[in-house]
Amino acid sequence: MIKKIWIIIVNYRTAPLTVNCLRSIASQIKAPFEIHALVIDNDSRDGSVDMLCSEIKGNHWENWVSVFPAGRNGGFAFGNNVGISKVLNSSKESCYVMLLNPDTIVRNDAVLKLVEFMDENSDVGIAGSLLENENGEPESSAHTAFSPLGELEAAARLGVLTRLLHRYAVTPEIKSTPHACDWVSGASFIVRREVFETVGLLDDKYFLYFEEADFCLRTRNAGWKIWFVPQSRVCHLEGASTGIKKTHQRRPKYWYESRRRYFVKHFGISGLILCDIFWAVGRISLTLRRTLGLGSGGNRTDPKLYAFDLLWGDTKAMITGQVFRICRNQRSP
Repeated sequence: MIKKIWIIIVNYRTAPLTVNCLRSIASQIKAPFEIHALVIDNDSRDGSVDMLCSEIKGNHWENWVSVFPAGRNGGFAFGNNVGISKVLNSSKESCYVMLLNPDTIVRNDAVLKLVEFMDENSDVGIAGSLLENENGEPESSAHTAFSPLGELEAAARLGVLTRLLHRYAVTPEIKSTPHACDWVSGASFIVRREVFETVGLLDDKYFLYFEEADFCLRTRNAGWKIWFVPQSRVCHLEGASTGIKKTHQRRPKYWYESRRRYFVKHFGISGLILCDIFWAVGRISLTLRRTLGLGSGGNRTDPKLYAFDLLWGDTKAMITGQVFRICRNQRSP
């Protein structure tokens, strides 16, 4: 029996990017598997649905691509859950579900490499691709789980501390061979159908960011393994679909809300406080070293008002009781 691969792409006012993504997938539609793509439109209200349907018809993709309006913009996890639910309800047969960002271009055989890896490793629940930027340079896509010590390491940017806490570094050095990891980037990863039946859907209380880290952690806790497969190469035009790129611009409120939800959900309120204390200690260390000319901690640029938005945002969430509501409603979906 030919295995089915369902590819879910969430579109929000990114129809031209989504069309380019579909075009890159079209070149990979071949045996020994059957590809079906579901484009979920998160209430774009910019003509995206009409444009996508027109492009699908014009390119004769009707037999493998479908567009479904989600009805509202509930975020990345919400949109993906709409597609995942359609897959799970359409058939009970075994299949793979691939989540793919609209701002990606799938390289030759990228889908095939993920499928082959999953077929050969029945204990792996999720496998992620190697992401490349538009210049073909590899980007970090295999990660270590977020933790209080990971926050300290990331904020301090101190070589000796990084070596000491290397196993807690969220973004370790990129490797060229497949390996197990804690979580993979949500821009391109494949999931065994049975994982959803075991773990459930993505937590759609995350609007955007941290949802894939949360889902991978829940998957690992359920006994499945997470692997990074660099032979599957996907170009990721990072920030093209969200408007958030690696610049000095201020991060949106939902990024901090997602970070807060992740730490409260998995470490409790005390864990969030500890994460913020460790982050603050690390950042104070970095600031002092820069002031004294003892090292810049690299050339990475923080988002505008980063420390204020992070620390005051969490403090305000505690004062207003938001973090307590997260605790009360943290049941996995």
